[in-house]
Amino acid sequence: MRILLTNDDGIHAPGLRALRDALTKLGDVTMIAPATEQSGVGLSITYLHPLMVNREFREGKLFGHAVHGSPADCVKVGILQLCDERPDLVVSGINSGSNAGINVLYSGTVAGAIEGAFFGVTSIAVSLSQDELPDYEAAAERAVELIDELLALDPPTGSLWNLNLPATRPGWPLGLKLVPLGVRRHSEVMEKRTDPRGRPYYWSGINHLKQHEMDPETDLHELAEGYATLTPLHFDITATSLLNDARYQSLGQAEEPPAADD
Repeated sequence: MRILLTNDDGIHAPGLRALRDALTKLGDVTMIAPATEQSGVGLSITYLHPLMVNREFREGKLFGHAVHGSPADCVKVGILQLCDERPDLVVSGINSGSNAGINVLYSGTVAGAIEGAFFGVTSIAVSLSQDELPDYEAAAERAVELIDELLALDPPTGSLWNLNLPATRPGWPLGLKLVPLGVRRHSEVMEKRTDPRGRPYYWSGINHLKQHEMDPETDLHELAEGYATLTPLHFDITATSLLNDARYQSLGQAEEPPAADD
């Protein structure tokens, strides 16, 4: 199996290295990751200036490609230029912190997986909830076990999955829950502060779990309870029900042209 691995925390992130080592059990891994951290960039791509790529070496061997761009850039340039053959699987992670609920819309980690799915390649985003001492190696081993189990079910080619692992605690994860996203927020946080020169600046709230309603049987709730969560996603954001309603009501339908005079 040919695997393209990316992330949004950058090519030197410990989660990326741990996942690369674990994924070698499944196949050949090509690592193409941002040169610097790209958290929260979503599906942004580079097109106003050239996309630069450097080869990174460790102990005289190629470690990976460092892309001066976003995770989506990494996957795009990887599939179109850098991979010798089209990958069979795209994996993005391990992210430092969960990507659950509506945070998947902002996540660079999830965006890397979405870009893979754009190309028709089965893609999986992997994130680890943070605690004081995250164990990336153990998380990577568990993630690869779950990825292997998922692939054994022969999911549709080009399908898109979001995998979150709970914080590193004894006995966690308690198991795996296949659940939808939790998409309700109960608060927005934007803190105003003043710098030493009296100028205002602002910090956006980053405690994503506490900003969400913990609806039962959603990724947010089950993750907080100590379960790993797996959510199938799709990138077609068409509101199909509204589209069908509008069609039913003839909204936007062209009127019949008037009959020509004899």
